[in-house]
Amino acid sequence: MHDISIDTKLNLYDHLCKFILADRKKRIEDVVRNRTRHLTLVLEDIFQPHNASAVLRTCDCFGIQDVHIIENKNEYHINPDVALGSSNWLSLFKYNQNEENTLSCIETLKKKGYTIAATSLHSNYIPMEDLDIHKKTAIFFGTEKSGLSTVALENADIHIHIPMVGFTESFNISVSAAIILHTLTNKIRKSNIDWMLSEPELLDLKLDWVKQTIKKSDLIIEQFLQNYSKKTPLDKTF
Repeated sequence: MHDISIDTKLNLYDHLCKFILADRKKRIEDVVRNRTRHLTLVLEDIFQPHNASAVLRTCDCFGIQDVHIIENKNEYHINPDVALGSSNWLSLFKYNQNEENTLSCIETLKKKGYTIAATSLHSNYIPMEDLDIHKKTAIFFGTEKSGLSTVALENADIHIHIPMVGFTESFNISVSAAIILHTLTNKIRKSNIDWMLSEPELLDLKLDWVKQTIKKSDLIIEQFLQNYSKKTPLDKTF
């Protein structure tokens, strides 16, 4: 519904809210105000459904709206028992048109102003706490077995690492994502950074979410738009 006016969207949202409980509407509006695209997560070739789904759940819990999924060799599968519906509230972007899709994802994110941060044990890594949170950042995670690809590592702007003091060199991906997102989302929310979504983005997201809450919402929307288009500009109130 990105091709309709803001005015139409506002009236449509008000109309759809008549079909949900007031508590549900309040929940949607409370949650959306904590969503951010200042940080985004990128998953490269993750094939374990349990861990992949746990990462989505973590993103939802910490207010990360966009998750980018690179499918080079492995198709990304969601385990509904682990994700607990979290994928319904996230914006998922898949890159799987070519044999090698990592560079395409990186180029897309850089055009949107993101710094590419690769999670790795690279010799030039910095502790995650030292990451410059003032920059929009895309955090890349690879498979537990081999980590990120050479393409991802070589094209990253920075490498970050979770400091550890044990014999084991790494956490699994779901734990790593939780630790990093907990740290960084706390930092941006305590800062003066403009990390929130814009008002048009908030409205689009609220519409998407309320649609998912209502059965046969497409029919309700179609009928609303048909009636709305017949009204004169002065009569367009609901």
